Amino acid sequence: MNWLDTIVQGVLLGGLYALFAAGLSLVFGIMRLVNLAHGDLIVLAAYLILVIVSVLGISPFLAVAIALPLMFAIGYVLQRVVLNRVLGEDILPPLLVTFGISVVLQNAMQEAFSADTRRLPPGDIGTASLQVAGLNIGVMPLLTFASAVLVIVVLNQIFYRTALGRAFRATSDDATTASLMGIRPSRIFAQATGIALVIVTIAALYLGMRANFDPSIGPARLIYAFEAVIIGGLGSLWGTLAGGVIIGVAQTMGAAINPEWQILAGHVAFLLVLLVKPRGLFPRAVD
Repeated sequence: MNWLDTIVQGVLLGGLYALFAAGLSLVFGIMRLVNLAHGDLIVLAAYLILVIVSVLGISPFLAVAIALPLMFAIGYVLQRVVLNRVLGEDILPPLLVTFGISVVLQNAMQEAFSADTRRLPPGDIGTASLQVAGLNIGVMPLLTFASAVLVIVVLNQIFYRTALGRAFRATSDDATTASLMGIRPSRIFAQATGIALVIVTIAALYLGMRANFDPSIGPARLIYAFEAVIIGGLGSLWGTLAGGVIIGVAQTMGAAINPEWQILAGHVAFLLVLLVKPRGLFPRAVD
């Protein structure tokens, strides 16, 4: 058994989990909102890309360019019309509302697309691989991990080098004071959710090309995202990437020992990290 190859494949798998989690981490870091519909929004974005591919006959990589602004608009409207109304000191109303959105999305997608599994056509890139130091590395997993790193870099640039990022940080620290300085928290929250759904769409692209999906898989994607966020530290973007990598490596190592242990190994790694670092590896409000 080549453990080095197993670890490398786990690191690359962690890039996909980091993409699942980055949007969740962003929203929590700015408005302390745990979106229980996050996984279902990933699946919704995958179906949106699939529809665009089917209607226009283009590749998923081109289709995602059309899906990105549409998902941003969905996130913006969802936050302005629904979620902003339930934000407050009590965390229960947002949890209940996002849970309801999750149920509605699952049933709506099943009604529209049936329970059959679907997959985005990956083309030649789906089977392409590179030989690096004697290891056979798939181009698709490598591209997924590179996209995750790029997303984290871009988010950090937005946070620390733009006026929008300053508004994000100010609103996160004290929304009341920020509003006195001319910042409208409701609009800032809506923009944050829109950006989160842009990241969700990128995650959906790779999810759809790497595996089959159906309307019911959203909650499982949410669990992976949630675990990566918690391991990394709530609101820490680079920590989210580290959390995704830890889960990915744990899963591939577990699968190498016994294929039935793949999912279990990731959950065990999550619990072990929490035993050692209850607040996660990098417990910061925003990274």
